[in-house]
Amino acid sequence: MKKAVVVGSGISGLSIARMLSPIYEVSILEKAPVIGGMIKCERIDGNLFHRVGGHVFNSRNQAVLDWFWQHFDRDRDFLKAKRNAKILLNDTVIGYPIENFLYQLPAEQVKAIVTELLAIIKQKEKQVNEYSNFEAFLKGNFGPTLYDLYFGPYNSKIWNTDISKVPLEWLDGKLPMPNITDTILSNIIKQEESTMVHASFYYAKENGSQFIVDTLAKGLSIHVSEPLVSVAVNNGSLLVNDHIESNVLVYCGDVRKLSSIIHIEDNALKESLEAVTGLASNGTSNVLCETDDTAISWLYLPEDKFKAHRIIYTGNFSDTNNHETSRKTCVVEFSGKHDEATMIQELQQLPGNLKALAFNYEPNSYIIQHADTREKIAKAKEQLARYHIYLLGRFAEWEYYNMDKCIESAMELSNQLLK
Repeated sequence: MKKAVVVGSGISGLSIARMLSPIYEVSILEKAPVIGGMIKCERIDGNLFHRVGGHVFNSRNQAVLDWFWQHFDRDRDFLKAKRNAKILLNDTVIGYPIENFLYQLPAEQVKAIVTELLAIIKQKEKQVNEYSNFEAFLKGNFGPTLYDLYFGPYNSKIWNTDISKVPLEWLDGKLPMPNITDTILSNIIKQEESTMVHASFYYAKENGSQFIVDTLAKGLSIHVSEPLVSVAVNNGSLLVNDHIESNVLVYCGDVRKLSSIIHIEDNALKESLEAVTGLASNGTSNVLCETDDTAISWLYLPEDKFKAHRIIYTGNFSDTNNHETSRKTCVVEFSGKHDEATMIQELQQLPGNLKALAFNYEPNSYIIQHADTREKIAKAKEQLARYHIYLLGRFAEWEYYNMDKCIESAMELSNQLLK
């Protein structure tokens, strides 16, 4: 039986391991003492803490849905919820996405926005790839008033980068493309958003995304607290960490680290790996909090007066996330690293009478793409594949994958490896 080593026990690593198991003897290496990667959760005095944001599941890809539900009892283990996202602007909660709820804004802003949208309609409609960058795309599709009010400040805050340098390719499949006619119609007939991937979503009744991790991990050979430290070639096979022989290596870790891990005398390979060492990313600081009751699932915070960029009301996703308390829980997310004192002070300015229960800093949460990022990753993939080493997942492929996209990419790779 052929052997495969998978590096990382997040959703990408667990998915590909299960997909390869019929043909490969699979071993998973996990550098952390616990499994789960970015979707892991832990209980804090009984309250569930999504340590990096709040992860839910749905997909437009029927193949992904079919694969996922092969491993779970949807009716027994999951709740289906409708997304109820909002935006906090000028101390007023308005609907999300903002372009569908313009009627909730002050009249003078609505007039300016609608005037700009009508002007855009009169212009030649552009395809997405005709815009030079993310900033130009947002301004070209929503106008300067709506950009300055929401799209510019929110995206600059969450990505913590100059969005005029972010290329448009990373949007593929992540956001519905705006249609001005639909925007105006939605504001007249008050039509709710239904085209987003997570307009509705599934959430595990017990333990959230950790339940997904633990279920997918059953029966797999996982070695925790074992980081990948070296990869070499030995008699036609891969030698991993100097003692594991393998036919295939699927790497779901941080691609920037591979140049110091792979010890193969190949100048083209070395150059391709060195080229990706400088890719940019952001970390996030997350605070588990008690909060007053609310029906909201996500609350976005675009204004500069707040350091945080969103509140995820994970306590609304399942009652089991809240442990014997009259109050619900939520996760407040900040882009970048912030000290606890600063975050506690911030909580006092946010709605819900928030009380901090636990803190977590994730050094790398969001990938940042620049104009040549995909070219560099493609070259690294090409060179690595010559040695049966493959990249998979958000920080290996440097794509902003949610859970469903990780599974989709794992399916594509497994189809290639199972031929």
